[in-house]
Amino acid sequence: MRHRMNVYFPPELLKQIADLADRKNLSRSAIVEAAVASFLSPDGADRREAAFARRLDRLSRQVQRLERNVGIAIETLALFVRFWLTVTPPLPPDAQAAGQLKGRQRYEGFVEALGRRLQKGQSFLHEIPEDVDSDPPLNADTLGSEPSDQPGPSREL
Repeated sequence: MRHRMNVYFPPELLKQIADLADRKNLSRSAIVEAAVASFLSPDGADRREAAFARRLDRLSRQVQRLERNVGIAIETLALFVRFWLTVTPPLPPDAQAAGQLKGRQRYEGFVEALGRRLQKGQSFLHEIPEDVDSDPPLNADTLGSEPSDQPGPSREL
């Protein structure tokens, strides 16, 4: 014998139930009954725990990727700033205005180039191999210690 029960669902959940019922060619009540039976079954807790574990694992990997990307961005910025401060000589007082104008022009060009690059979907982080952690970490102290065969500014930071 079956007993009647009235339940209320949010509209988006009701739409999902109706879509699944249509795809499986079953009644909505059969879908809900199966879902409740699955939820109450003895192994239901194990399945829910496994689903939570999969979600947590996926989130953990996303967090690791985000931490890696943020770490790369911070190291890149720090290395660039250190390099820039090291190789850029101060301007004499009479050239300050021209230097500021040139700086604004360069900054505007930089922002435009960055916008074009991002619009194309290009990312500096995609250029860095995933297995970069297997090598010894590069930082500003170790980067400048390698000899350079190429002429130009000193790599010593």
